[in-house]
Amino acid sequence: MFRKLKLRPILSWILAIYLLVGVVLYFLQKKIIFHPEPLTADYAFKYDIPFEEMRIRINDKETLSAVLFKAPAPKGMVIYFHGNARNISKYASKARQCISRGYSVLMMDYPTYGKSTGPLTEATIYANALHMYEVARKFFPPDSIIIFGRSLGTGVAAQLATVRDCKRLVLEAPYYNIVDLAMRMAPIYPYRYMLDYKFPTDEYLPKVTAPVVIMHGTDDHTIPLASAEKLEKLLKPGDRFIPVPGADHNNLDNYPEYGKSLDLALQ
Repeated sequence: MFRKLKLRPILSWILAIYLLVGVVLYFLQKKIIFHPEPLTADYAFKYDIPFEEMRIRINDKETLSAVLFKAPAPKGMVIYFHGNARNISKYASKARQCISRGYSVLMMDYPTYGKSTGPLTEATIYANALHMYEVARKFFPPDSIIIFGRSLGTGVAAQLATVRDCKRLVLEAPYYNIVDLAMRMAPIYPYRYMLDYKFPTDEYLPKVTAPVVIMHGTDDHTIPLASAEKLEKLLKPGDRFIPVPGADHNNLDNYPEYGKSLDLALQ
């Protein structure tokens, strides 16, 4: 009896700590997932490649900021969705990789990133991605448009490819879904019910009719290769899953296998 009485306050403290950490995780989820770097409205983008800044007025309170990087005599356009950090002022190197392979690049910032405004919700991000597709269609038909997502942007790219036609869907360092990532970090909470952001790439991928190319570093410590390997099981015949041996999340560019993967994805 005495031992049971002694255990009761210990269990109560454990439960209290569990609930407190869960509440903190719930209210901090946006800060954990997104790492935006805002820019002032008068910020001047500077790149050493031809570009055009685009500001798309969604409504009185929301503006979508994007940059069109221009290739000479492009054979098509890449709609590029970047990762969870910084803004499009930092991604010129990604645009160059596509331009060197003959594609112009259209890149947007998520709400609160760069000059983009509006609520940072999953639905808003998907809606803005659709605006990017509409811009791309003014230049090229669907069979000349490649939808490309990196890291956080892979879920956005996969969703867009389920509702609009494209030449190819390219996913660089993708995740199965955000719930799966959270479970890998602290598998003690019901994240499916806690998270406002799901980005269920696993639900979108089976609905994509276009060819799919997935590239992922084998030593990725941000999004484990195992998360992407679960997506491999959802690929259809003809799709490609390409591991980049030795590469981590942010140094894929340093590996020749990654360049070969881009050659395949952007042919």
